[in-house]
Amino acid sequence: MRVLVVNAGSSSLKLRLLGPTDEVEHTADIEPDIEPGADLESVLREWPEPDAVGHRIVHGGTRFVEPVRIDEEVRKELEDLTALAPLHQPKSLRGVDAVTALLPGVPAVACFDTAFHTTIGDAAATYAVPREWRERYAIRRYGFHGLSHARCSARTAELTGARRIVTAHLGAGASLCAVVDGRSVDTTMGFTPLEGLVMATRSGSVDPGLVLWLEEHEGLSPHEVAETLENRSGLLALAGTADMREVPADSLAMDVYVHRLAGGIAAMAAAAGGMEALAFTGGVGEHSAVVRARAAERLAFLGVAVDPARNDTTDGEITSATARVRTLVVPAREDLAIAAGTRVALA
Repeated sequence: MRVLVVNAGSSSLKLRLLGPTDEVEHTADIEPDIEPGADLESVLREWPEPDAVGHRIVHGGTRFVEPVRIDEEVRKELEDLTALAPLHQPKSLRGVDAVTALLPGVPAVACFDTAFHTTIGDAAATYAVPREWRERYAIRRYGFHGLSHARCSARTAELTGARRIVTAHLGAGASLCAVVDGRSVDTTMGFTPLEGLVMATRSGSVDPGLVLWLEEHEGLSPHEVAETLENRSGLLALAGTADMREVPADSLAMDVYVHRLAGGIAAMAAAAGGMEALAFTGGVGEHSAVVRARAAERLAFLGVAVDPARNDTTDGEITSATARVRTLVVPAREDLAIAAGTRVALA
C-alpha cells in the first residue's frame, strides 16, 4: 500500500509519499497556511496517487486512542476537540480538508499524537484540581509528540533490547517520555503542549501563580498571557532567537534549557523505575551535540555518559565505554508511525 503521510506542524505542512515497503518515494514541505489548490495541488499532481492518506492529528482527546478512518462523523468529532488544542487542531484539520478536496476518493486515516500516552495511568494523568473540573472540562494530562515517542522508543528497543527507555523529542516543541515495554508511562507535556521543557518559543512549565499574578496585578488579558507564553517565550525570550543553532553554549539560555532537560530526564527515569537507554530525536535532539553532552554531564549520577567522538553524529549510538545507560541519536520518523497506523486502520 502506498501511503501519503500528511504532517501539519507549526512551521510547515510536511508531505511524504511512502511506498509499500516504506521507501520514501517523494517528499515536500509546504507553508502551513494552505488552501486547496496552489502549492499543494501542484505537488500532488506530480506524484503517483496514493492508496491511502495518513494524517498526523495533534489531539484525540479521550475518544480516539488508536488510528481511525476519517469520515464526516469523525471529522466533526475532531473539530469538537479544538477547544483542547486551539493552536494545533485547526492546522491538522486544514490539512485533512485540503488533501481530501484534492484526493476525494482516497481513504484517509487520523493518527493521534495523544494516543501513545493513554497508557500513562491515573497517577501520572491526574491534576490535583477539583473533581468537578476534571470531569466537566476533561482536564487531565494528555501528552503530545506521541507518534515520535512511539517510533523513537520502538527503534531504541530494537537496537538495544532495552525495556526501560527515556525518549527526548527536542525540536521547536520539546517533550520527554518514559517508556516501559513499549508503553508510555509518563511524559512532560500535559493538558496542553505548553507544559514541560523549555522550547523554541514556548515557556514550558511556569508557576500557575505567575499567570494569575500577571492577570491580576498587571492587567494582562488571558489572551495576552497565552500568546506570550506560546510564541514569545522559551529560547526566544532567553536568547533573542528561537534557533538552538544560534544559542551560545555558555549562555544563560543554554543553562536553563539543559537544567530543565536534565531534570526532566531524571524524572522520567524515576517514572520508568530506571533507565536502560536514553534516546534523542527531533531537530535539536539529532543535531545539537552540545545539548546532548551537557545533559549527559548532569545525568552522570544515573550512569549516563557520551563519547565525545561518537557524539558528533545525527544517527547512531553515542554511549561512552564507561556508561551504564546506553545513549542514542534516533532520526525522527513520525511518517513511519503514521503509515503503519494507516495500514492497520484500513486492514
